[in-house]
Amino acid sequence: MAFTLKWSEEAIEDIESIATYIEKDSLIYAKSVVLKFFEKAEMLQEFPELGRKVPEFNDPMIREIFVYSYRLIYKVNEEEILFVAVVHGKRLLENHQKSITKQSSQ
Repeated sequence: MAFTLKWSEEAIEDIESIATYIEKDSLIYAKSVVLKFFEKAEMLQEFPELGRKVPEFNDPMIREIFVYSYRLIYKVNEEEILFVAVVHGKRLLENHQKSITKQSSQ
């Protein structure tokens, strides 16, 4: 069964910010990184548990998959995958915790 993919406003904003930052050095690389986010997301449609559980949360349904050095964080629901945040691997999730838990409770 293929899951429906849904993107939160916060996750889209995260991707746009990442692309804008990378674009300062290379438009081609920025496009490549953005494309890779969506390619990895599509893989999850068939294999939603492919990503690992997010260590900062005690919820097995909040998971992440790495895209280069970024954490693509998502919530698995019954028939839907909701992408809630995209965070650089070296950054803490503190700034995103409220939006992740808010999105995952909906």
